[in-house]
Amino acid sequence: SKQSTWEKPDELKSKAELLLSQCPWREYKSDTGKSYYYNSQSKESRWTKPRDLDELEGKGGGSPGSWGAGQPHPREPPGPSPGIPPVGERRGRQPFPRDPPCRGAIVAEPSGTPPSSPACAPPPLLLQLPGVQPPEEEEGGAGERCTCNWSTKDEAKLAFKELLKDKPVRASNPAQPVWSVPSALPKLSEKKQAFNAYKAQREKEEKEEARLRAKEAKEELQRFLEQHERMSSITRYRKAEQMFGEQEVWAVVPERDRKEIYDDVLFFLAKKEKEHAKQLRKRNIQALKNILDSMSNVSFQTTWSEAQQYLMDNPTFAEDQDLQNMDKEDALICFEEHIRTLEKEEEEEKEKTRLRERRQQRKNREAFQAFLDELHDKGQLHSMSTWMELYPSLSADARFANMLGQPGSTPLDLFKFYVEDLKARFHDEKKIIKDILKDRGFSVEVTTTFEDFAHVISFDKRAATLDTGNIKLTFNSLLEKAEAREREREKEEVRKLRRREAAFKSMLKQAAPALEPGSSWAEVRDRFVSDLAFEQITLESERIRLFREFLQVVEVSRGQGLDPAG
Repeated sequence: SKQSTWEKPDELKSKAELLLSQCPWREYKSDTGKSYYYNSQSKESRWTKPRDLDELEGKGGGSPGSWGAGQPHPREPPGPSPGIPPVGERRGRQPFPRDPPCRGAIVAEPSGTPPSSPACAPPPLLLQLPGVQPPEEEEGGAGERCTCNWSTKDEAKLAFKELLKDKPVRASNPAQPVWSVPSALPKLSEKKQAFNAYKAQREKEEKEEARLRAKEAKEELQRFLEQHERMSSITRYRKAEQMFGEQEVWAVVPERDRKEIYDDVLFFLAKKEKEHAKQLRKRNIQALKNILDSMSNVSFQTTWSEAQQYLMDNPTFAEDQDLQNMDKEDALICFEEHIRTLEKEEEEEKEKTRLRERRQQRKNREAFQAFLDELHDKGQLHSMSTWMELYPSLSADARFANMLGQPGSTPLDLFKFYVEDLKARFHDEKKIIKDILKDRGFSVEVTTTFEDFAHVISFDKRAATLDTGNIKLTFNSLLEKAEAREREREKEEVRKLRRREAAFKSMLKQAAPALEPGSSWAEVRDRFVSDLAFEQITLESERIRLFREFLQVVEVSRGQGLDPAG
């Protein structure tokens, strides 16, 4: 077949070598010389030797990472950086993928292997880093050039950089030699320039990868500490270092960054614990309130010591460990609020009872008031009524009995108030009665009776609302006025009579000749008939009486030596 290969064909391998060649794990060396293992299928890398590989090597096979003398090492997978765990061991993440070679790039093949494209196979050029003397080549020399055509110089440089990506060149190890590779760049200076640009770019990429790995390690440590059950806000850094110092998630982070992360974690845990304590306190208070509300044996008179015993006997409280561990002050405050609520409910119930009693008492008073109205409508109760007169009628009614014993106004008070209200209407009703009498043309005289007075008023519709007592009082008032008028008239009559008698006596005194004590009325009567004073005395008997009185006065005056005419 005229075929050559760097690797040992399967036909020449032993049974153990065949098993090892089928194992996806390979051993490689990091930049520091430390061995690590890479899985070509799962893209996982780790520091420790996998169990599958260890078992195969124990059966007599060689290490899959060992190569023969002079045999070039295959393309090295990305190994873990020092101090940072392999990517596969950190949450199973895959190693950073490399960009695929650009289309048209020339891939270097081991020495002795026929090139994949004879037309593009340039003579091998040895590209070395500083410190390694490259073979001299003059610009425009007679060396062979790559026959591949590139449209621009930039495309040729890009193809050369893609070719370098397949080589084990790391920016952190600039003294590492680079294999001789056929390149699209014919000049060594161009290759150096492209290599330096690639090295600078690769250095930036490696720094970014290291920064991302360090950031991820910090975040992983922070999550680990925040979620670990043994961590709390009062855990000291030294204590945490003793607990987690052997774990890789702790060791990969530098101590300075680790302390900063630890301070942030303590702040986070303190805030979390504070919030948890707040929620637990709120939950315990609400749960205790619910238990107290459900306990019928707790009243507003229950003491705290009694309530504690009731709570211990309550199955819900006894089974809740958080409630039993709650702060005693919070429990006491919750109990006090519950007692205040019960006291408020008790006071509200008492107030409702008082309102019901007051409402009933008011209804009793209103019923008794209606009873008084009935008596007034019947004419039994009026403004001149007395308690003693109506007591037999009042006490016989059940509405009077309902008023007994209740606070506030008594039946006697209501009776007095009712009578006073009737009396207060007297002046208005008296005016109405006078208007009725005026319209009827009736006047009250001394001889007028109350029956006649009431009979005259009853014909008017305005009298329907009048109080009987006020009608009686009005009649008495009008009767008193009539009697006063009569007395005044009688006095006036007496005065007039006296004036007439005086005039009659004066007439007798002025008679000429003068009257003698022995004169008789019949003898002298004709002498005074035409006189006005004689006519004013209409009764003859009065004239005779006055004549005799005059003669007696004349006789007495003469006996005393006085002049009767004087």
